[in-house]
Amino acid sequence: MNRAIAVDWSGAKSGASSKIWLAEVRDGRLARLESGRDRGELIRHLIDDAAVDSDVVVGLDFGFSFPRWFAEQLGAGSIEMLWEFVAARGEEWLSNCPHPFWGRPGKGKPKLRQHFRRTERHVSGVMGSNPKSVFQIGGGGAVGTGSIRGMPHLAKLRAAGFSIWPFHEAQMPLVIEIYPRLLTGPVNKSDFDAREAYLNQGFPEMEGSLACKAMSSEDAFDAAVSAVAMSRHLGKSWALQAARDATELMEGRIWWAQEIRGSAAGPPRTMNRPADCP
Repeated sequence: MNRAIAVDWSGAKSGASSKIWLAEVRDGRLARLESGRDRGELIRHLIDDAAVDSDVVVGLDFGFSFPRWFAEQLGAGSIEMLWEFVAARGEEWLSNCPHPFWGRPGKGKPKLRQHFRRTERHVSGVMGSNPKSVFQIGGGGAVGTGSIRGMPHLAKLRAAGFSIWPFHEAQMPLVIEIYPRLLTGPVNKSDFDAREAYLNQGFPEMEGSLACKAMSSEDAFDAAVSAVAMSRHLGKSWALQAARDATELMEGRIWWAQEIRGSAAGPPRTMNRPADCP
């Protein structure tokens, strides 16, 4: 794998283009870090980009599925069927917030047989992570909106020739689900000084104005650090195996490399900012 692309996603109904960031590490260097595309434009860009060079792994920051019981309740017999349901009914869910969704005014957290996918339960507490339920579509930390508005795009990527892991065997171009907190660790990403200090700990993949841009906002930071983590640990992406058990085939799995723990940053270094760095 020569290229790793990480996307810090947004489920915002409007203004998503300013919140969605794409970072690409190519041949061991952060080659670009940019925003300005809405969800549809971003997906079309990824498809066009892979048509030129298919040797790429793309990490998308949203939930690829729901807990298995909900998929079965909908009547989805495969992940592709589930994505079709979401494409057809997702905006209605977001508008009306029916059970089991919650987080909108007057819609408190319901009692459910299970709020989380197995993968979210497995990573809870790791590297300071605190996964949120895909059913939460409002309130602080809600991830459901971005996931519901993201899942239909997975079907588009699949139709364009991408493998979506772990539902399919890992073949290039490849898409994986990422959770930036697992890749950054417990840094206070909302604080500029904390972001700067973290990047100063050792990211030789980032240089000059791109390094400066990476610390400029939480969204840019998440995209850049995630792309670097992917490039460091996905060299043998061919070794990723498709799911074999029924739960994972329906729920998916968050990708992260356990060896990242305690080694996200290298030796301290001083970042030399260019003169035009704001």
